[in-house]
Amino acid sequence: MNYATYEPVIGLEIHLQLATQSKAFCGDDASFGGEPNTHVSAISLGHPGTLPRLNKRQMEYAVRLGLALSSRINLRNCFDRKNYFYTDLPKGYQITQDRLPVCVGGSLELEMDGYRRTVRLHHIHMEEDAGKSIHDLSPRHSMIDLNRAGVPLLEIVTEPDLRSGEEVDAFMTAMRQLARYLGISDGNMQEGSMRCDVNVSVRKKGDTGFGERCEIKNMNSMRFARQAIEFEVKRQIDLLESGGQVQRASLSFNPTTGETSPMRDKESAHDYRYFPDPDLPPVVITQPWVDEVLAQLPTLPKAYFERFVNEFGLPEYDAKLLTQEREMAVFFEKTIKVCASQNVSGKSVANLFINKISPWLAETGTEIDAFPVSAAQLSAYLQLIEEGKVSASIANQRLFPALVESPERPPLELAQQLNLLQSSDSNFLEKIVDEVLAANPDKVAEYRKGKKGLIGFFMGEVMKKSQGKAEPKATNALVTKKLG
Repeated sequence: MNYATYEPVIGLEIHLQLATQSKAFCGDDASFGGEPNTHVSAISLGHPGTLPRLNKRQMEYAVRLGLALSSRINLRNCFDRKNYFYTDLPKGYQITQDRLPVCVGGSLELEMDGYRRTVRLHHIHMEEDAGKSIHDLSPRHSMIDLNRAGVPLLEIVTEPDLRSGEEVDAFMTAMRQLARYLGISDGNMQEGSMRCDVNVSVRKKGDTGFGERCEIKNMNSMRFARQAIEFEVKRQIDLLESGGQVQRASLSFNPTTGETSPMRDKESAHDYRYFPDPDLPPVVITQPWVDEVLAQLPTLPKAYFERFVNEFGLPEYDAKLLTQEREMAVFFEKTIKVCASQNVSGKSVANLFINKISPWLAETGTEIDAFPVSAAQLSAYLQLIEEGKVSASIANQRLFPALVESPERPPLELAQQLNLLQSSDSNFLEKIVDEVLAANPDKVAEYRKGKKGLIGFFMGEVMKKSQGKAEPKATNALVTKKLG
């Protein structure tokens, strides 16, 4: 099979669960978990005579995301009923937006290895989630938990602009990052806060038309999504090359076998029998309110990234790591501004965050908001290293853990207490250098015969013997002098 002559064409339908306290159209608790069927009421259970009412926070979060993606915001919003039967959808229909989605258009730029891709959005609409059917608790019965029924969702529909599983992964990662920055969702795929349906087709490279697509439903893992796309692309190419045709269908992915399989024929809009929800009148928002939401948007990942690279001179790799989470970017920027006033380099600050602070947070399970050391204390810590008062290795091994344990104490005081300050005292250094040279006469002879690279060996031995307290510049000069 000549797979290289084909290219995948991929579009996504992302379901993003919003971090509101209550559900989309009633006051039920929308938090994750809880005992089964405890976050419910007559409204979310679809009892006759009950009436829904829109959650204002859901509207605000939808507008917030649309503005961040440069979408056009519809000021008039209508709701529709999407009719289909699921056992975990008590009403027998889902409240959604079909004709007038809240956000239209927009785009998200991806940073890939060696290139950039702009993925256009078709629209973003508001809707509610269904409950959850559980099939592995009983050999004879399916269990239903309706806690999630009615939880507010945004469905983000892209144009077919993606071309690989890696790009899908990058897009989902960037969308999750944006949602977290905006504070509208935690994007936790393990808890179902973010899922996607992947529409996949293939075409010959150079073609501008589209092939018949298949939709892989409910992907809640990026690793599985990449595997499913890889299998489905190969399956469709094999089918076309053997003279067959791709049939439009909804597919499921089996992580155990790594294969997709048909669930049902792909539905069209008429299959859902959309019609306006008679219980929800149109909701009209005003442009001044939209402008107010825009004014309250936080600094977004791209702006932080560009600032860290252009203003603070960080490598793009460092800037990307430091902007993955908003709280980390905020604390890093605060720290680097304090350090800049003390003439500590931005790269030194980045190295501290990437190599020491982030691993410490991961090991202790601590969020950056709870990191005990202040920006001012971190600046004083780095000053000790840059001024040569404490070696970087000793500071990382001994001073940093002490500072985390006693964050209120000045780093200089801690370094003095731990006897970590480097010394350039000639008597102190000369004694240690003499001992090192006397202990290694063969290496001294090799150096004097021209093997000048051994200077590093002698420096390492002096540092080891002095427990890192030998000041490097003075030590290097003394060793060189002694060796002649």
